Amino acid sequence: MIPSPTVRVHALVVYPVKGCAGVPLSSAAFTPAGLTHDRSFMVVDDSGTFRSQRRDPRMARIVPEIDADASRLVLRTEGVAPLVVETDPEGPRLDVTVHGGHYQGVDQGSEAAAWLSEVFGASSRLVRVPDDHARSTGGLTPGTAGFADGHAALVTSLSSLDLLNERIVATGGEPVPMERFRPNVVVSGWPEPHTEDRARTLRVGEAGLGYAKVCVRCAVTTVDQDTGDKRGPEPLRSLAAYRRADTGGVVFGAKFAVTAPGTVSVGDPVEVSDWDEPEEGLGPRLVGALT
Repeated sequence: MIPSPTVRVHALVVYPVKGCAGVPLSSAAFTPAGLTHDRSFMVVDDSGTFRSQRRDPRMARIVPEIDADASRLVLRTEGVAPLVVETDPEGPRLDVTVHGGHYQGVDQGSEAAAWLSEVFGASSRLVRVPDDHARSTGGLTPGTAGFADGHAALVTSLSSLDLLNERIVATGGEPVPMERFRPNVVVSGWPEPHTEDRARTLRVGEAGLGYAKVCVRCAVTTVDQDTGDKRGPEPLRSLAAYRRADTGGVVFGAKFAVTAPGTVSVGDPVEVSDWDEPEEGLGPRLVGALT
């Protein structure tokens, strides 16, 4: 497959606080851990386990705003005054857990904890990725990440969403927006759906990305990111009809490690220098056909 010169970055999104609303960007820098500030902060419960839209869909309504140097974080949601945090990179540390992985987070203080506890109706604290955070991520291309579920960057494409929505509509459902999948990079111009599954080495603007694995999707995709309400069963029901992973679950989008930091902007070309079929056990098993 020869990449088309019309294959470009359609959208960039960063998620400064894991599980909270995304922030669309026109330009950003990829660091080894992903887009600058992506999942740099996280909300945890008393056990140090991260809060997620899986159980707390209202997180979608918490909108973050972060300074370029991450020195100031503002969180806004309806019903309460905004929280302004002068972030602390050197405060007391807490043991935290992300999908079974054990790390440390820098606690951001009692004011942030009180605000989040009020919003969630349960004891909560805000933590920041420590400067010495040394997390290794696996998959075909190893890398690192902040508090993301597993990898530095999630890439999706408009053609993949078009096929999915075609299937949803064909069964009487309502199409879903790309926001349901919480990607970092959305690619336009790939004519074949799920091309991101086959792209092994990407040049996105000035940054380099290496394929790690396909992304197994969860119930967060059923949360309306505008309202914070669960809307299920789509898109999971339709994905189950043709995007089942060999290892279980359904997939949409692909996860990448950052192989070369650099700046990327909306409209930048996306170039693929290495292609492959999905790795055995990682790739999707396509079942059924659109009728």
